[in-house]
Amino acid sequence: MRQTLFEQASTFQIGTVEFVSPDEIKIAIDIEAPESVALNTGGPRPFPRVNGYLLIPVDQGFLLGQVEWIKVERSPFPKRRGMQDFGLVDLPYPVRRLRVNPLGMLRAGRNGQGFVFRRGSDILPSVGTPALLPTDEQLRAIVESGEKKRVCIGTSPVANDAKVYVDPDRLFGRHLAILGNTGSGKSCSVAGLIRWSIEAAQRESSARPNARFIILDPNGEYSRAFPKDDPTITARIFKVNAGEGEAPLKVPLWFWNSAEWCAFTQASAKTQRPALIHALRWVREGLTESVPDTSHEMRRFLRTLVTIIRAEKNAGTPWGQFPKPKSFFEKLEKWKTSLESEIDSLDGDEKTSLQKLVGKIESLCEPRRSSHSHYDFLRSEVEELLAETSAAHSAFGGSESETFPLDVDAPRPFEGASLVRALEGSAEMLDVVDHVEPLLVRIRALLGDVRVKPIIGGAADTTLERWLMDYIGSDGAKNGCVSVLDLSLLPSDVIHVITAVIARMIFEALQRYVKLYAKPLPTVLVMEEAHTFIKRYKEDVEWPDAAAVCCQVFERIAREGRKFGLGLVLSSQRPSELSSTVLSQCNTFLLHRISNDRDQELVHRLVPDNLRGLLRELPSLPSQHAILLGWASELPILVKIHDLPDSQRPRSDDPDFWDVWTGRNEKGEPVTREINWRLVAEDWQQGSTERGEEES
Repeated sequence: MRQTLFEQASTFQIGTVEFVSPDEIKIAIDIEAPESVALNTGGPRPFPRVNGYLLIPVDQGFLLGQVEWIKVERSPFPKRRGMQDFGLVDLPYPVRRLRVNPLGMLRAGRNGQGFVFRRGSDILPSVGTPALLPTDEQLRAIVESGEKKRVCIGTSPVANDAKVYVDPDRLFGRHLAILGNTGSGKSCSVAGLIRWSIEAAQRESSARPNARFIILDPNGEYSRAFPKDDPTITARIFKVNAGEGEAPLKVPLWFWNSAEWCAFTQASAKTQRPALIHALRWVREGLTESVPDTSHEMRRFLRTLVTIIRAEKNAGTPWGQFPKPKSFFEKLEKWKTSLESEIDSLDGDEKTSLQKLVGKIESLCEPRRSSHSHYDFLRSEVEELLAETSAAHSAFGGSESETFPLDVDAPRPFEGASLVRALEGSAEMLDVVDHVEPLLVRIRALLGDVRVKPIIGGAADTTLERWLMDYIGSDGAKNGCVSVLDLSLLPSDVIHVITAVIARMIFEALQRYVKLYAKPLPTVLVMEEAHTFIKRYKEDVEWPDAAAVCCQVFERIAREGRKFGLGLVLSSQRPSELSSTVLSQCNTFLLHRISNDRDQELVHRLVPDNLRGLLRELPSLPSQHAILLGWASELPILVKIHDLPDSQRPRSDDPDFWDVWTGRNEKGEPVTREINWRLVAEDWQQGSTERGEEES
């Protein structure tokens, strides 16, 4: 006769509930309960064990609890082991007690087959209820709980090595943070999650998955984890100095938007930034690539005047505090001089309109030339000037739409030299030549840097379509599922800007994909060493630097990426330095060993109070072990991540000091390190040996 669920459970009793509250339950362990290993669950299992699981019968199932602590207390009364006679003197026997944190409910499955676990419980046990050891079947139901568990990432040491599965939609759809000290196994976890997800999808579809993983790799680790000749993954490797089978890293300077240019050049908001934005607008519209006729030049000049007057009016500059009105007056004087010199070369409506505009400017300037006059302008005066300038612009063939440039950041190709010429012209027109000179120096230095030239390239080096196909992936991911962008040889002064450009371009491309197709294109962006690129920054500065702009891009991805199918995976050894905005948007965490106090304090705030006991293991977790918690896991669980073969591990091994010192490894094989400092010096001084030979 088959036993009922509760009849079976009676054979696994190890103690009795003696204290109950909503967030903790205390249990007195029976004298007859196992002291180190339980054998009655189908096989040997450590018990009692901190962070292990216990079941407490309640209505319609079991309440699952996780052990937080175990202790021994002196008993105030004798406690006999069965009917054994202790002799004439009957002394009190020490009693073991433990505390469990309630996690959820374990109920029988449909038709009594198997078990189903769900987080949360509206039922608590009463005092005197037995506490039970879960069977292997129940442990598997707990660890493998949840729907769509498709990818196996490891086993759980506290659940009798039950397999731990995750749902990729939950894991990557709401952002994942992999945190831990150096050497704790973060990089292998990142590589494993990507590989195992792609392999699981391939087994399901029997074809190459339509998957897209883009790895931003500042240490050059992942080209070994995803070799170019791996038929399963078919990775695309992009490097600064590309080798055989690898592609050169290309991030053209015409991809950079105005915020990134301003951050790189450290442009000031008052004088340098307007000139730089005007120059970017001109080069994106191709206005510096040919020599236009006089009429075309005047139309462009008048269009710029309309834009400036409108901007000054909206900012309130002409009637602001001194010296802003005086600056506006000085601009009018320079514009009048420039326009007057062109009147004699014109005729017809163009000449008439220009004469009217010069007359209007003179009427505004004349009363303000005296030594004691005020420079403030009335709003009506500025509006009349704007109307007269717009009329002159129309007389030269201009349209109203031209004076409202919608997107100065559109990625339209241009050459670096064109930007320099445009910036010089913009500075001359706005009368800020002296202020813009530092920007020109920085841009010329960028364009002349032999380390950066191959990366930023020229307008003809690549197209936007080609770049998106190579870096994000072609239709159906025919060119591979993984893109590894090796950033290790990028100069430190441009690495934040280039990283920001790459991440933003990927995000905005997926935004436009949703706009055109009304469906997201699932893509995962992996950021290694995230604490370097997504670092907290001061928000009260007038204009952010390159590191802050880079962080802001990832903050936007963290907030909005899910709506456009872009998942974010962060790997960091210093979570306390990460942007709180990005970290708060991560819904799943894989926590490896963390020993720093500040980092531990931050991580403890990620979980409810009654589950913090599990995180106490963080400082002592061995390598390859981690705690999985959050949206992708029904409950926080200790995981031993699957092994990766040496050929599939990122290049993050510890230095082999002893083997190099002794010249042999543990297998007796010779270990050598040849040195040729000449090659190092040439590479250092010339950017790379290959470039140096080509240039010489």
